[in-house]
Amino acid sequence: MLNSHSAPLNKPQSTFARVAIIGGGPAGLMAAEVIASAGFSVALYDAMPSVGRKFLLAGVGGMNITHSEPHSKLLTRYAQATQALKIYIDDFSADDLRHWIHNLGIETFVGSSGRVFPTDMKAAPLLRAWLHRLRELGVQLYPRHRWCGWAEDGSLRLIEQRNNQAIEKNIHADALVLALGGASWQRLGSDGTWVNLLREKNIPVETLLPSNCGFNVNWSEKFQQEFGGAPLQTVCLTAIHIDGSIHSVRGEAMLAKTGIEGTSVYALSAILRDKIMAQGSAGLLIDLLPDLSHEKILALLNKPRGKNSVSNFLRKQLHLPPVKLALLRELTPASIWQDNQTLAQALKKVVVPLTGFRPIDEAISSAGGVAFSALNPSLMLQQLPGVFCAGEMLNWEAPTGGYLLTACFATGRAAGLGVVDYLRACSLKDNLAK
Repeated sequence: MLNSHSAPLNKPQSTFARVAIIGGGPAGLMAAEVIASAGFSVALYDAMPSVGRKFLLAGVGGMNITHSEPHSKLLTRYAQATQALKIYIDDFSADDLRHWIHNLGIETFVGSSGRVFPTDMKAAPLLRAWLHRLRELGVQLYPRHRWCGWAEDGSLRLIEQRNNQAIEKNIHADALVLALGGASWQRLGSDGTWVNLLREKNIPVETLLPSNCGFNVNWSEKFQQEFGGAPLQTVCLTAIHIDGSIHSVRGEAMLAKTGIEGTSVYALSAILRDKIMAQGSAGLLIDLLPDLSHEKILALLNKPRGKNSVSNFLRKQLHLPPVKLALLRELTPASIWQDNQTLAQALKKVVVPLTGFRPIDEAISSAGGVAFSALNPSLMLQQLPGVFCAGEMLNWEAPTGGYLLTACFATGRAAGLGVVDYLRACSLKDNLAK
């Protein structure tokens, strides 16, 4: 069992763990539960003062744990990574995840959108119940421990922050699970510094990119001041993939001073991001009146205007709020207001020119990570026997809606099972050699 006594800075403390886990998010904690439940001792290290920080913050507005849609449809949410993740989510599905939560004493319900939440909508009770279970299983938690790679003898190098001191430790372990997250929300521990540590070991890692992110738009100063932070409700957003396929999402967005963001934008962010990377820019199409056809809008526009200004007429006939009128004026030439046919077309398809995507640290999640080709089916690195990877540090992405956590739990569980099989195989091999 590990101890946490201090050691001189010039002589790293050396300890042993049967299994070491780096990262205290959902993937790392799930791996710890699986491995400890099989009877192996587990020590989990996290750089932050406590585990599960990103998990807790994600649950502030309502802990969306998974989604209730049919399993086959849920799998499609992982796009190019669907085939790679299928085996793990098949083995630990959204229904399995809900059952696991219920066994912690936390009830769940399905919202009107199909998303699944704990009954009290909070993450903290779930995390408390989970940590209680892990402690009963004997899992040792070591916060404020940052992983710095491997020492020359193959041991793990960790730096503990204690009493304003940096104490170096070398940890020898029979198996290691890396569950270090991506590179979004760096203040909560996911900073992506592990990328170079794995690349130094010749592990292929795809560049980390923002996912579920906002985009830059060069708004006029007047528009920024008046509508920066304004919600854009009841719209339909459309993005065209670089392969020409069309993807639409009905919902809402948020007009930021820097550009545009929000749930519906995030759902299209991978398509828009990839197009910007390939072509330098992208257009986000917005239907400002998704409940009205082009023909209906044109018929309303053709009614006598009387003494009403164009803006007042549009507000009365089409119930357009000020933010939609302002957006239309911001993004279209003045000439369209003189032609009802062109104006109707613009209302159904105003183009927002995106000049770039927001920094990865502002994103909800990240894309890229350890290539699945570097892993065996048990999520063990083929070049580093006994080292497993799980969670968001793998090369996949998904929209919000519970899909991110679903895959993190599923791959954490798979890595844990992989460790158990690996240790049992090693033990059998040792016994046969005696």
